[in-house]
Amino acid sequence: MDAALREPNGLLAAGGDLSPERLLAAYAEGIFPWFGEDDPILWWSPDPRMVLYVRDVHVSRSLSKVVRANRFRVTLDAAFPAVVRACAEARRDHEGTWITPAMEQAYVRLAELGHAHSVEAWQGDSLVGGLYGVAVGRMFFGESMFTRASDASKVALVRLARQLEAWGMPMIDCQMSTQHLASLGARDIPRADFADEVRYLVRQPAVPAPWRLE
Repeated sequence: MDAALREPNGLLAAGGDLSPERLLAAYAEGIFPWFGEDDPILWWSPDPRMVLYVRDVHVSRSLSKVVRANRFRVTLDAAFPAVVRACAEARRDHEGTWITPAMEQAYVRLAELGHAHSVEAWQGDSLVGGLYGVAVGRMFFGESMFTRASDASKVALVRLARQLEAWGMPMIDCQMSTQHLASLGARDIPRADFADEVRYLVRQPAVPAPWRLE
């Protein structure tokens, strides 16, 4: 990871493929793919790295009321393809997407193999928010989230954080810094510190798939 560029921050390599083996090997080293529709596959390891320690998730007073009111029904691994598709559509509508059809297929395949997981927030039978990511050992690498109803994705993240803490999975990789994630308790840490934690956590026994809320 020390070979990653400073500008653009974290660019490490180009090329390769999105096979399950390559993706899992990359995540185990703290490396993730991120590229535009017309770009080659680009691999990143930014410094600093934004992470969310699950014990530190920030639940505002208003969000706490929403969680307690059970406004949303939250599930795990119930609609992975739909969550990935919704994340892609949300970015395409607002800022362009890096979740290309090839990326969708690659992560759906990881989910079929038990390595990628989704969190869904429902109102009735309607999927109104959620997120997905990749798990290696006891490390969860967040990929993307979407919302179609106010606070839906936040509630999904809070429920995920609580479940990960119960499973002994202390950290969610958030990849790039954003104000939205910072408002939920995420913070930047040096890449070297992130790499040390990842090396330990990915060697721990994985939580069996499919995931379910306890």
